[in-house]
Amino acid sequence: MNKSDLAKQLAEKASLSKGDAEKCVAIVWESIQDALTQGERVEIRGFGSFSVKHFDAREGRNPKTGESIKIEPRSLPRFKAGKDLKDRINHK
Repeated sequence: MNKSDLAKQLAEKASLSKGDAEKCVAIVWESIQDALTQGERVEIRGFGSFSVKHFDAREGRNPKTGESIKIEPRSLPRFKAGKDLKDRINHK
């Protein structure tokens, strides 16, 4: 399922126009992105939580040549599924 499929399903289930449903989905996506950008954690009860994991700079190796390389610090988004979602996927 992609973003437009989600908007279509939201429009059908909530009796919204397709345009309004697309705006709702865009607002949710943007809100999650803004919160993560500011270093906040986003928790959707029954679904899961989004957070940002920070990695420090470190020394690495090029596996092909064995040459030492510098790996820059970075931050990556993480998602952890909630218990309700895990149970639903596992048909419990």
